[in-house]
Amino acid sequence: MPLPSGPAPWYGLNEETLRALEAHPARAIAIPGRGWRDLGDAVMLFSAGEKEPFFNRLTAVRWPEDPKAFEARLGQAFDLFEALDRKPYMWIVPGLSRPDDIVERLRAAGFVDQGGGYDMLLVEDPGADEDPLPRGATLERWNVPGPGERETVARSLATVIGEAFHVPGSRRQGLANEVARTLEQPRFHACLLRIDGEPVATGERYSFDGASYLSSIGTRPEWRGRGLATIVTRALARDSVAEGYDLVYLGVYAENAPAIALYEKLGFRILGERSAEMLCEHPRRPHQSLNAFRRTS
Repeated sequence: MPLPSGPAPWYGLNEETLRALEAHPARAIAIPGRGWRDLGDAVMLFSAGEKEPFFNRLTAVRWPEDPKAFEARLGQAFDLFEALDRKPYMWIVPGLSRPDDIVERLRAAGFVDQGGGYDMLLVEDPGADEDPLPRGATLERWNVPGPGERETVARSLATVIGEAFHVPGSRRQGLANEVARTLEQPRFHACLLRIDGEPVATGERYSFDGASYLSSIGTRPEWRGRGLATIVTRALARDSVAEGYDLVYLGVYAENAPAIALYEKLGFRILGERSAEMLCEHPRRPHQSLNAFRRTS
């Protein structure tokens, strides 16, 4: 199927497809121990064993414009997070999330933007040719490895991810366990680049329901500057297209200009506007928050 070719910022994607893409990352990481549910006007990701907001969030939010109806829906959301013993956390995409001024309304309710980023969509064919590998390098592709290989592969992937993304040492074993569980999922594919047998760069993709989500692309600090992330990213994108996925995308923090430039060279373009990751440490109930909003409007 052809890659999207419409005009920026949405590249011809319709409302239904854009909502599906918003929900896709949450669904992707819903491995055993986590779950997701489409609530109709939002999608909920929940983890029974992890309290980090990243694993407990609302996304694809389409709430009512009417102040009273919005107030009621926000109250229901507060009740939901309270019942789950989790902090209210929402991923908002300007231009897609509703109402249009939802960020301002959430701020009035005590939410604070934690620093969002961009989704980037592949709009140019990555080509069929493999990138040349450095001397001593091998590029491994893993999808549902057998039990005898799974733990070894998971430890190698966790080593790269842990160092590339500064995961505390106390969480490394938990990370390896999570990667091992994820490797059991048929939709999950990992690229692992080794040099002389040492794992140095990696990237993942979750490919299902017509879309392929690229994630956790990283290189260990001492191996950076050698173009390894380019090799891994292009391989993930190329494999996705070869398998028939026409919606290939990834997320990147807004302040990560070098990564954005790299992905643009590989044919990705920013999809829509910068997202807002809204976290509420001290909820203000709707009757308080909406009054504050009206005073500042």
